[in-house]
Amino acid sequence: MKILIFAGGVGTRLWPLSRKNTPKQFGQIIGDKSTLQQTIDRLTPEFDPKDIFIATGVQYKETVISQLHKIPQENFIFEPTMRDVGPAIGLNAFLLAKLHPDEPIAILWSDHMVKNHVMFRHVLRLAEESIIKYDANFVFIGQEPRFANQNLGWIKLGEKIKEENGAEIYEFNKLLYRPKLEEAEQYFSVDNYVWNLGYFVTTPRFLVSLFKEHAPDMYSKLLEIQDAYQTPEFEKVLHSVYSTLDKISFDDAILVKMSPKNVFVISTDLGWSDIGAWDALKEALAESSEENITKGKVLLEDTVDSLVFNYTDQLSVGIDLKEMLVINTDDVLLVCPKSSVPKIKKLVENLKGTSHEHLA
Repeated sequence: MKILIFAGGVGTRLWPLSRKNTPKQFGQIIGDKSTLQQTIDRLTPEFDPKDIFIATGVQYKETVISQLHKIPQENFIFEPTMRDVGPAIGLNAFLLAKLHPDEPIAILWSDHMVKNHVMFRHVLRLAEESIIKYDANFVFIGQEPRFANQNLGWIKLGEKIKEENGAEIYEFNKLLYRPKLEEAEQYFSVDNYVWNLGYFVTTPRFLVSLFKEHAPDMYSKLLEIQDAYQTPEFEKVLHSVYSTLDKISFDDAILVKMSPKNVFVISTDLGWSDIGAWDALKEALAESSEENITKGKVLLEDTVDSLVFNYTDQLSVGIDLKEMLVINTDDVLLVCPKSSVPKIKKLVENLKGTSHEHLA
């Protein structure tokens, strides 16, 4: 099986640590390695580095190569410009279809936290087996929900197929994207919904067929890029054609239109968390909601349910804080309630055209 890891997002909800030129997946958010490096570390006990491919923007080429010495140079795929996740998955699927059309491939993301590494690798192999032995076309990997999460998509499960070593395989029913709170609470109250992690296993050939059926205009352009792949004209064609693709999510372009036939869902507890925002990172790291999470030189008194990350040599002190976020970098200090995280992205967008644009 091949592994394709996407490492191209900007991550404005983790600003000011994550910025346009230094995205979150390359920073040391947890521990002394980047989340991209940690993603590779939890895979390589089971998967050979030569079977791992990295997709990112060309602007991050030097950074990503410097962090991943074990990955062969030819396994890096660089998008010339950002065109959203639909075109990004399409580009990589078409290129890999020229190399390994019928070999199962796992699509993963580089900015998540997974605590149960052994189960994670087991689930990937179980998904691979579902493709090879049980004629599945597409296998979603879902996390058993811990709370009524409004910021994630959910998957409604169909009939249970089998269980193996703590992982359950179901038929796929449907996707539900970022529900309202009352809907998320309803999903959480029953046992036939799981979080959609954006992880799935399929084959490059099947992905290409989905684009042909559901996104024919994008299909024809990606086919042009595929035809030029591994020829002297590739870079020229890639740059001229890829920038013309519509910006659209993979969910909207493909997944919501995909037939549920031969689509499976593997559900288990991976200890997975989306650490794409400061409040999500707090939830992922804390053993209880009241616990404080700190990094760097921090001193707290009478403080609960707060995250204080200090990336400077100066001491950060908090007194009587409750449900607060404090992020201190060399050039920006962010202080806000956890509930205000959605406003961070808008603030960063509003920096454009101002004297603070260089901080975005």
